[in-house]
Amino acid sequence: MALLNDEIVKNVTDMLADLANDVRLVVFTTEKGCEYCKEIVQLAQEVAATSPKLTAEIYNFDAVPTKAAEFNITMAPAIAIVGARDYGVRYYGIPSGYEFSTLLYAIQRVGKGPVDLDLDPQTMGFLEGLNQPVNLQVFVTPTCPYCPRAAMLAYEMAVASDKVVADVVESMEFQELANRFDVMGVPLSVVNGKERVEGAAPPYMIVNAIQAALA
Repeated sequence: MALLNDEIVKNVTDMLADLANDVRLVVFTTEKGCEYCKEIVQLAQEVAATSPKLTAEIYNFDAVPTKAAEFNITMAPAIAIVGARDYGVRYYGIPSGYEFSTLLYAIQRVGKGPVDLDLDPQTMGFLEGLNQPVNLQVFVTPTCPYCPRAAMLAYEMAVASDKVVADVVESMEFQELANRFDVMGVPLSVVNGKERVEGAAPPYMIVNAIQAALA
């Protein structure tokens, strides 16, 4: 049974009709307690079928560690959204509920590449000057209407700078990691495992957190 009904398929097809570049959905599954791996694979394949520029690749995280290492995937289930190059855009867990829009946005963003970014000049200038690696982890849940905004900002920053990797994490599927960072509410952005920014924060707050994490 399809996960996406005809109306959603049409809407997704229309949304992704103008992809400038090919996009790969590189999916990593695991047999170790993965409740939604089957659905994640099916969802990626159904989304990929909406555009000739989209493909879905499926790998077992445990069976092909070299492939996981190639994309710097550290846990599963995960989706690496890869465009003309790998911009460091990742989704960990199943992108359902409000987070389905996050997946579609990620596809659109990497399909465009670093053009027409929705970032102010000050933020762009800061990102262009980065000389140290930055890992943005954004903890989300499918029922949070504010989470896609935080996730999309992280993805924008990842595409803008090759120093930034954006990992959006569905916190209920990765409870051990969420507990490690004391995630009490979402969205929560964590920079390099150090600085925390709660809520759907504006770019300058994420920039401040990056500066503090790198200090």
